Amino acid sequence: MNIAVILAGGSGTRLGGSTPKQFLVVKGKRIIQYTIEAFERHPLVDEIVIVCREDLIPEMQALVEHHRYGKVRHVLAGGKERYHSSLAALAAYDGDTDNLLFHDGVRPMVGERIITDCIRALDRYEAVTVAVPATDTIYQVDDQQRIVQIPPRSSLRHAQTPQCFRAATIRRAYHLALQDPAFTTTDDCGVVRRYLPQVPIYVVEGESTNIKITYPEDLRLMEELISKV
Repeated sequence: MNIAVILAGGSGTRLGGSTPKQFLVVKGKRIIQYTIEAFERHPLVDEIVIVCREDLIPEMQALVEHHRYGKVRHVLAGGKERYHSSLAALAAYDGDTDNLLFHDGVRPMVGERIITDCIRALDRYEAVTVAVPATDTIYQVDDQQRIVQIPPRSSLRHAQTPQCFRAATIRRAYHLALQDPAFTTTDDCGVVRRYLPQVPIYVVEGESTNIKITYPEDLRLMEELISKV
């Protein structure tokens, strides 16, 4: 199966206010609805699992039931760190033949083409991610904020999601990671890259519209994008 894992555990503190950002309303719908519906309507996606804060589970379940999202099979509790949410999804699906597509819950404008390309790429690769070319020069600095390197822009990419894996691969990577006392990560590709360095991670071309809602100006951009659809 192709299983979309929507990671919706953020608090949205940078947006201000007390409402978690995935529940903010844009153009009459909550942000998380746009994200769910992108996978709900995709013909190659078989199931959806949503991982959120434990205290938000009743609200998330109510939203799923009210809108009759038929592909959503589980609403699970995540944890303090992002990888805890990934582990919760892995625990819910113990088979090794599935494909898992981990996607930010507040990246609501992901397009059908990206999802299709990711699933198709998993026929050939064990790990796949989405990124767009860097348009700005990137500086690498030291702890005193001095430039130590300027990598060539042509080789740099801005990461997006989904990050997609054959289940056996991401499960094996986390098995090794959790045995490492120094384990730390910010994303699932980082786990595969560090603990399964022999596994190539293929990059699917992203889109500038596949934005992550982080700051107030992102909400305005989302409104503009929806108006153009």
